[in-house]
Amino acid sequence: MREHPRGEHGSHPDVWTGRATNRVQWLLALGGAACLALGIELAVDSSWTNGIAPLVMAVVGCIAAGLLVLFGTLAFVHVALKVDKESLEVRCGHIGVPRRRIPLSQVVGAEFAPYVTPRQWGGWGYRWRPEKGTAVVVRCGEGVVLQLWDGHTFTITVDNAEAAVRVIKSRLRAGTPGTAH
Repeated sequence: MREHPRGEHGSHPDVWTGRATNRVQWLLALGGAACLALGIELAVDSSWTNGIAPLVMAVVGCIAAGLLVLFGTLAFVHVALKVDKESLEVRCGHIGVPRRRIPLSQVVGAEFAPYVTPRQWGGWGYRWRPEKGTAVVVRCGEGVVLQLWDGHTFTITVDNAEAAVRVIKSRLRAGTPGTAH
């Protein structure tokens, strides 16, 4: 969690950034790398005598499973939240994908959630549940719950979520009259 003052405003910085990390995801990524390595090993050094079709299926299956697990876990090792004067931006993993930008004009409220769990959302990652909304969950712990103008919610697990909520609420109050703030 960092607050980066990039302006001369007293109570809140112009840009607030925070993040949450899940080191357990690295173990899952190792499992994906092992599947990928097994697929490559089978392709390079196989002595299957049962024909080419089972070998191709095994190689493709191992490589596909390895890549899916690697991407799926590395994409959600951490989440970064950036709040500026106009929007919130959520970026996942080391390459920032998936990414979501939410203009503050679409946010009607923000609440602190003291304990968000992957179990509440059906697992780690970028999740959607019709009765709950959308979430980016990379670990158990505190988070931010945004109430959007369309009635949906967007939840993000992030360290120092209370500070993020304070910054978001101050930006919503600072909105001009007559806007969707």
